[in-house]
Amino acid sequence: MKASSRKPARGKAARTAPRRKAVTRVSVAVASPLLPGAFDTWFKSKGWEPRAHQIGLLEAASKRRSTLLIAPTGAGKTLAGFLPSLVASAARGHDAPRKGAGLRTLYISPLKALAVDIARNLTVPIQEMGLATSVETRTGDTPQSKRARQRTRPPEILLTTPEQLALLIASEDAGYLFADLETVILDELHALVPSKRGDLLALGLARLRRLAPGLMLIGLSATVARPSELRAWLDAQTEADTRILLADCIEVRGGAKPDVSILETEDPLPWASHSARYAVKDILAAIARHRLAIVFVNTRLQAELMFHELWKANEDTLPIALHHGSLDVAQRRKVEAAMADGKLRAVVATSTLDLGIDWGDVDLVIHVGAPKGASRLIQRIGRANHRLEEPSKALLVPANRFEVLECRAALEAAEAGAQDAVVSRTGALDVLAQHVVGIACAGPFDPADLYAETTAALPYASLSRADFDRVVDLAATGGYALRAYDRFARLKTMDDGRLRIAHPRFAQQYRLNIGTIVESPMLKVRMVGRRGRPGVPLSKPLTGGRVLGEIDEWFAGELTPGDAFVFGGETVRLEGIRDNEAYVSRATASDPIVPSYPGGRFPLSTHLADRVRRMLADPARWQRLPTPVADWLALQEGASVIPAADEVLIETFPNGGRYHLVAYPFEGRLAHQTLGMLLTRRLQRAGAKPLGFLANDYALDVWGLEDVSGMIAAGDLSLGTLFDEDMLGDDLDAWLAETTLMRRTFRYCAMIAGLIERRHPGKEKNGRQLTVSASLVYDVLRRYEPGHVLLEAAWHDAATGLLDIARLGDFLRRIRGHIRHMPLERASPLAVPILLEMGREGVGGDARETVMREAAEELMRMTGAVGANSGNGIARGT
Repeated sequence: MKASSRKPARGKAARTAPRRKAVTRVSVAVASPLLPGAFDTWFKSKGWEPRAHQIGLLEAASKRRSTLLIAPTGAGKTLAGFLPSLVASAARGHDAPRKGAGLRTLYISPLKALAVDIARNLTVPIQEMGLATSVETRTGDTPQSKRARQRTRPPEILLTTPEQLALLIASEDAGYLFADLETVILDELHALVPSKRGDLLALGLARLRRLAPGLMLIGLSATVARPSELRAWLDAQTEADTRILLADCIEVRGGAKPDVSILETEDPLPWASHSARYAVKDILAAIARHRLAIVFVNTRLQAELMFHELWKANEDTLPIALHHGSLDVAQRRKVEAAMADGKLRAVVATSTLDLGIDWGDVDLVIHVGAPKGASRLIQRIGRANHRLEEPSKALLVPANRFEVLECRAALEAAEAGAQDAVVSRTGALDVLAQHVVGIACAGPFDPADLYAETTAALPYASLSRADFDRVVDLAATGGYALRAYDRFARLKTMDDGRLRIAHPRFAQQYRLNIGTIVESPMLKVRMVGRRGRPGVPLSKPLTGGRVLGEIDEWFAGELTPGDAFVFGGETVRLEGIRDNEAYVSRATASDPIVPSYPGGRFPLSTHLADRVRRMLADPARWQRLPTPVADWLALQEGASVIPAADEVLIETFPNGGRYHLVAYPFEGRLAHQTLGMLLTRRLQRAGAKPLGFLANDYALDVWGLEDVSGMIAAGDLSLGTLFDEDMLGDDLDAWLAETTLMRRTFRYCAMIAGLIERRHPGKEKNGRQLTVSASLVYDVLRRYEPGHVLLEAAWHDAATGLLDIARLGDFLRRIRGHIRHMPLERASPLAVPILLEMGREGVGGDARETVMREAAEELMRMTGAVGANSGNGIARGT
């Protein structure tokens, strides 16, 4: 929350205007009569002067204009966003008249931790200026008693999350609570909008506009590729104006360019590892050279593994902590406080520390593994040197050779200021169904009025009345095929045509299951003392103990009592599982298991994939790559071919008693997995007898019993036909009818829409129960109502998410007529990484790196391109 340590400070704000051009302002210090004396004195006492965009927000607020503020890290967005509310509070005084509960400003953040951090930082200027403004947070971690009080006696400024907003507008006293609301501040808007959480928030804001006419919205965002998408999101879209309405925009230019480098180490660079164990000593050395580093990874599994490896090698006992979403909230808050107090040298974190949190004096970001997106990398880099005039410093640590290409592409994208985050989307129908029930919980509603309110939200602006009515019917009865079951009859029609909640229990169920983030069922991890011998089940009940956090139910089910695993930076032993809790004790083990968590893996972005293809196709750019990687590509050029940027390379060769077809689409793991499923069906029909496939972000390997090269040469198989876009027709439909992936996607949609409920008063369904319940509903709908709105929602999610069908379709269209086939006698150097991934799950611990390195050397010898791979280089062979 602090302003710049140099003269100017930082900020952001908003209100509606039809199709105005974005206002670009240089972030220089300015004086303004809009800044009261107490505020001006406070700025001067800090040695600061307000920046132009901070005053710009005050000017917009004086005219009650919703505004989007786009600014780089360290520009003072948060302070700017709150300035209008603080100035208004100072002018209003403590005893100002009010129509309702007195809530004036609502701040909404994508992260609970960010809301807590902002509240802590906001109290400093309030106290130092002697303001009477009250500030509180409201998240899922807030005690129930405090949340109940906030509904009738809220603070002036309430900091919360999209889910808590949904709960508040679903209460019967929502009208009273929001009657005095003047301003909504939406922080890190670019992170909220492109998801179902954004859909839920957009619907909540549409309701707030009805409860508090004249509401002003202030959107705070990092730099985005298309600001107009966020500007339109802030404004109410109405039938009276068929144009997209755009809020004002203040865009801050400038700021120091980040200082980003890629780690080059003397140790051998792995071929297919995802752990980056080879770089642990270098990472520790980088930490030791800086005050405070954040070590970002992409998944919780990688976070646990990297922390464990760093701690084992931490001979200087540097204070290092761990932070991810499955740790207990008390543990996360303890780490956050230690960061703020300067007691740590490094924190290993996932996306929980991605956004605008300003804890401690972070001067280095270390990104372990490829970032998967340019915008994500720029966002994470911005956590270091959180000041506009100072360059953020970052070190990228690729886990394998393909990731070196991706890291170089991401670095070049960051240098160019390129953005690849997609923020425009069509509102999800399962989210709308949840919202409809929530509105009914607050009181009876007229469907026509709710339709007009819904289409005022940009994600739903194009929603037809017919589709809206289908969603209302889903919320009210479950749809045609389910209306005979009382459990789905959540809404009742009144005599005047309005709809109301059918029974109070449905309102209770709604509040227990609110939200759009559907995770695998989790078990609480509770620490207890050792009660028996390792491997011997306990006969006495397990009770008490400190909660460490949560682990995936599926992972816990694979463990047996006595197994050791790492969690929260500790090595623990499973003592037993009771109900929804896993009891553990402290343990020592040379090679403990690292917990796995489903989901959370980011696919390679379309933008970075395109950059990687272009880099690969341009040998002149290989000079900027580490020597082992440049040599590897040179070997590929000699043994096979490097594809052009607009081509896809298909290699076919025998290896290990099987025949392989390896494609290099560079379209991301999700699209490749779907492509693998469809290709195996087509190859089976062609008589190639496929046995399996393996996909990563860069390549796809399908292996079988028949020589695909020979089939192509004989004319029995055409690659153009094999990779034709028509595979997304009947082949896709047939596969989806039998795959569990579509059932899983439907389960997620059904849980969001409220047809399947995880939580009930005093109990919670486990993963198996949820799967069975969802499968029963799925089978009924597919048989009796194949056009059900929830099946439609699941298909849309599959196309853009879990199966990435839309991206696969773009790829198949792109390569039409641009397939480069290379029949080979043996594997190529480019194929080595994906061949190494086959069967690697069976090797664990430090031995994995050795086994993988030996296998890589053997494969490279088999390619005929290299004699040995000693050290960090590759010897060129014939």
